[in-house]
Amino acid sequence: MAGSTLFSPAPYHILSYGTLLGTTFFHTFVGGIVSFQMLARPQFAILMAKLFPVYFSMQTALPVVLALTYPATTTTPSGGGVAGVLDVANRWTVLVPIAAMFATALANLAVVGPATTRCMDDRKMQERKDGKKSYDGPPHSQEMTALNKKFAILHGVSSLLNLGSFIATVVYGFTLAARLA
Repeated sequence: MAGSTLFSPAPYHILSYGTLLGTTFFHTFVGGIVSFQMLARPQFAILMAKLFPVYFSMQTALPVVLALTYPATTTTPSGGGVAGVLDVANRWTVLVPIAAMFATALANLAVVGPATTRCMDDRKMQERKDGKKSYDGPPHSQEMTALNKKFAILHGVSSLLNLGSFIATVVYGFTLAARLA
């Protein structure tokens, strides 16, 4: 590895992108699904409650690293880094996807994820009161029915945000690929 490459932002940009895409793809389409299929619901819930903060933190931090390490080109007069990301010529191909990655992950990290965890905790408390698991067949108490509905909505919103992050990451991958061609 040449010394100049070590200090170039380009390899860090590519490594950050690869980490983000790989992590998001694996968690969304492999790890989460296999865990749900193989673990009992209580163990799955414990695992996800521990994984999601780490996962959403990575999904939030890595777009920032992408913006900071955006490599300059001879066709980008404003240079690299944040200035290159903000360059008008890069608005739709760079800024929008990176901003979408960041915003969707931040929403999951700061708002939706914690709300979902609180709802899961509320369901556990209601399970003790009702003497019945939230995922057991009906009938459920009115309180559990409301909590199950709330959880389904929060989980759906979180899943959509995660999918939005994945799509933005893939879209940005096409921008990176075009730069390599």
